[in-house]
Parts: sequence; structure tokens; C-alpha cells
Amino acid sequence: MLVVLSTRGSTKLVTLAHLLGVAPSTAMRMVDRLIAARLADRRINQDNRRETLLQLTEEGRRTVEDVTARRQQEIAAIVERLDPVQRLALVSALTAFNEAGGEPAMPTHDDSALHPLGWADPSSGHHV
Repeated sequence: MLVVLSTRGSTKLVTLAHLLGVAPSTAMRMVDRLIAARLADRRINQDNRRETLLQLTEEGRRTVEDVTARRQQEIAAIVERLDPVQRLALVSALTAFNEAGGEPAMPTHDDSALHPLGWADPSSGHHV
């Protein structure tokens, strides 16, 4: 849920539930736990005051960034052990997997050549 909110920004509960493949009541319980942990909050949609939007707090954003950075480092260490041909095949397969699954791209601040899961773009000349 944190990653979805991170990539989608302010989101309605029903949309969030749909994106996660859960019932709205389940999504609401998840949101309540995130709010209690100060990782997310609610606000009124200024364009439609009957709607409530859910969004990450600064702590929630930091949590997603920290977990994503650790995941990228761990994956990079594994990919580094592959030979160049295996590495290119893996990048191609994982890119196709993300595209087929509709995975939204997460911006990377450190290295624009890295994909969200931490592998390097072979066309960039950067290798993990």
C-alpha cells in the first residue's frame, strides 16, 4: 500500500482498494493502521469535498525510499555476480515482467540508469 501511494500520489480509498485487489473495507483497515503509524494521512479532495484522499506522510515517503534503496542494493549485489550475457537477459526479462504486470516506474534519485528494482539499463552503459 505504501508503494502504491508513493507511485500514485493522493488516491481515493476505492481506487486504492482496486489497485491492491482487496475489498474497500480491507483497504480501510490497512489505511487506519498506516495512519496510526503516521505513515499516511487523509485529506479532503479540494475538487470534490465529498471525497477523501489518502496520501503518504513525509515519514511514509522516507520509509518507501529506505526500503527501495535497500532492495536495490541487495538486487544489485546479486546481479553483479552474473556474467554480462546473463545480466542482459535478466534485465530484458525483468523489464518485460514489469511491463506485463503494469508496474509503475518509481523515480530513482541517485542513478537514472537504474530500474525501480535495482538493475541497470544496459543501453545506458551502466552495469550493476
